[in-house]
Amino acid sequence: DVYKRQPVPSLLAVSAVHHHLIKTQKRMQTGLMVETGEAREVMHFALLLGFGASVINPYLSFAAIDDLVKKGTINMDYTQARENYIKSIDKGLLKVMSKMGISTLRSYHGAQIFEAIGISQGIIDKYFTGTSSKIGGVGFEELAREAQMFHEDAYAEPKPNSILNSTGNYAYRKYGEKHGWNPETIGLLQWSTTEGDYAKFKDYTQAVNNDNKNPLFLRGLLKLKQRKSIPISEVEPIENITRRFVTGAMSYGSISKEAHTALAMAMNEVKGRSNTGEGGEDAERFKTNARSSIKQVASGRFGVTNNYLVNADELQIKIAQGAKPGEGGQLPGFKVDKIIAKLRNSTPGITLISPPPHHDIYSIEDLAQLIFDLKNTNPKATISVKLVSEAGVGTVAAGVAKAHADLIVIAGTEGGTGASPTSSVKHAGMPVELGLAETQQTLVMNNLRGRVKLQTDGQLKTGLDVIKMAILGAEEYGFATSALVTLGCIMMRKCHLNTCPAGIATQNPELRKRFIGKYVNVVNFMNFLAEEVREYLAEMGYKSLNEIIGRTDLMEQDTTVGNWKTKGIDVSRLLYFPEEAKIYPLHNTSTQKHGIEDVMDWQLIKESQAALLNQAKVWVSKDITNIDRAVGAMLSGEVSKRYGEAGLPKNTINCKFSGSAGQSFGAFLTKGVAFKLEGDANDYLGKGLSGGKIIVIPPAGSTFKPEENIIIGNTVLYGATSGNVYIRGVAGERFAVRNSGAYAVVEGVGDHCCEYMTGGRVAVIGKTGRNFAAGMSGGVAYVLDEEGDFDYYCNKGLVDLSPVEDASDVQELQYLLNKHLLHTNSEKAQEILVNWSKYLPKFIKVIPFEYKKVQQEQKIKELDQKLMETEDAPYVRE
Repeated sequence: DVYKRQPVPSLLAVSAVHHHLIKTQKRMQTGLMVETGEAREVMHFALLLGFGASVINPYLSFAAIDDLVKKGTINMDYTQARENYIKSIDKGLLKVMSKMGISTLRSYHGAQIFEAIGISQGIIDKYFTGTSSKIGGVGFEELAREAQMFHEDAYAEPKPNSILNSTGNYAYRKYGEKHGWNPETIGLLQWSTTEGDYAKFKDYTQAVNNDNKNPLFLRGLLKLKQRKSIPISEVEPIENITRRFVTGAMSYGSISKEAHTALAMAMNEVKGRSNTGEGGEDAERFKTNARSSIKQVASGRFGVTNNYLVNADELQIKIAQGAKPGEGGQLPGFKVDKIIAKLRNSTPGITLISPPPHHDIYSIEDLAQLIFDLKNTNPKATISVKLVSEAGVGTVAAGVAKAHADLIVIAGTEGGTGASPTSSVKHAGMPVELGLAETQQTLVMNNLRGRVKLQTDGQLKTGLDVIKMAILGAEEYGFATSALVTLGCIMMRKCHLNTCPAGIATQNPELRKRFIGKYVNVVNFMNFLAEEVREYLAEMGYKSLNEIIGRTDLMEQDTTVGNWKTKGIDVSRLLYFPEEAKIYPLHNTSTQKHGIEDVMDWQLIKESQAALLNQAKVWVSKDITNIDRAVGAMLSGEVSKRYGEAGLPKNTINCKFSGSAGQSFGAFLTKGVAFKLEGDANDYLGKGLSGGKIIVIPPAGSTFKPEENIIIGNTVLYGATSGNVYIRGVAGERFAVRNSGAYAVVEGVGDHCCEYMTGGRVAVIGKTGRNFAAGMSGGVAYVLDEEGDFDYYCNKGLVDLSPVEDASDVQELQYLLNKHLLHTNSEKAQEILVNWSKYLPKFIKVIPFEYKKVQQEQKIKELDQKLMETEDAPYVRE
């Protein structure tokens, strides 16, 4: 009987055999091959490989491709179509592995780097041993029932002229999977916020909350306990609540200028905060009501200048984002127009990729240093760190609190607006409720909760969502998709394609004309949310949000909602109320001590008053030690506050230091400030360099050869946007990583030089380490290849290597070496310049393919323009 032959899910079968073989100590003796009709998407393959499969045959996918070819739906032969499918799966798997920091399939195979949602502990222990599953869930009974349903559906009599229904997994379909954002909720929200109709807004929240009878989110399984109510007049006013609201980090680039500014104007009006995202912000907005209060530094590039940092109320370090953890931002080249490229210190038309782990953060101490750097640059700003909901995030958050962050954001898996590729919409990140609850509990138990604020986001839509997030521990609440819906978003899921029909997630000028959103819509939304929060507080008998933050005893599991698959879920771990909560704070009660009261910059600012007030030239001389960190950051912040992006005239503030500089020497150094160090320096020299000049030379009387000795540490010029650096000596690893505009000369480098570089110029007149130019998408490097082996050390994935022959390149290289000789008295530079004809053939020009192509196109355009402007010149181009 075919009805009794339903298959065991392939993942369960693979993992069961895998773990049985491990327990019997025979796993190393055999490979596992799985033949399955279930594997279709990248995640299906990733799961099978991650739980032990060695080989996968997705026969049904191949059969479907064959059918499409025969029907003529695909215009190519079957072999080519199948090859394309396999290639796309391979690329998807590479992306998944890179997100996890895994470089080989062998390391990924059987590694089980997954977290389960909604699977019972009994099944986990026996068949997915070691996998985290915090809320329990389905057992064998439910798995068997679901397998039976699929099986019966497959063998049911087909209806006449029937077609396969779309399940609507990714985009809403009428008869498909239920979506939180659907025509009813979108329509009601847009109606209510456009008309300013609170009664209609209540219809919207009723529609959202009705979804919780068959919950789409974990919070739908939670309900508030009954308490004695109070009059709403006794509850804190709307203004107090809207101050806690923020909009998501959506960059200008991922969304249009019109949408970006509308969000900023709205949040400024309600005294909340909007977030720039990682794309920088036009300086013209800084002093207006279109200024974003939260400036994200994200990967440390894309327009992060000193002036950008000082024009913020909050500076946000993005370690990861909930909707696509491990992936960071990615802006396709067709979205990078001239204005966006200018703001991001990049080149128009070039795709911008920003892996989220900062390449200056490899430990909690490195994070503490970045927090210290930012706090020095803008002492009045709150420093926040964005983490992602996952098992173990509580421990990470405890480290972040100890690293002196003022605010921690826990981002949930839902959302991903503006530029998320479709492959990141599902199977990435965890529900925000899990991460928020773990973070709150861990911070309270370690008496760290009072030191930091907690913020959260994850498709929050209603006042009830805010109340539940507050009870789980959050003080502030982020809205991204919902804010865009009020501006006209209709959830077409075309964000990453630049074809948004509402003119929101696009840079296409024709589509942007369709934008009908008004910032007052967002203002109405925020005020309506706050009013609904007040209603719930009154119903619960509390006068302010602070009174319910972290009070998980006010909530319980709602056993009346759900379906046959959710009956096994247990949310008790979300609602755990630690014993320590009786003695330690449940919300933020104090400020962090950043230790910036005694930094050297206070002395530098005092001695540079003539320059700061009147632009008069000053000279300062100081001894320096390695406990002097982020020297120059606060001084540069003072310059930016007074003179903005322009800074001071060249060489206005001249500082000479002697000794060993600490970390982040010259961080965010701005125009008009010149630092000369006689000695050596630690890591992060010139981080975020913003037009300043840094010179490092060996101490007077040194007998060692500078070109053979390390004089500065790792991760130099990280995220630099402009300025000049001359190093007489060798640098450590990751020199000029993510440099997007600075010019530098150095006499030797370690591994990963010019990694992720998007602009600027680097001349290396000495030996290089491995992996030179990995991920480099812009700028040019000139490398002296005396040994003739640079080809081996360079990562040629994105770059072209060529001799330095073009006249403009020769001139540029000579200019850099002349400046280096002038500032450092380098014997190496002098030898090269004196014997120019001997050394020039040994130089190699490193230039990214894409950048070279754009550069050539630009030169052709300029030539065409000149020819057109010259009347007597024929319009001919060789």
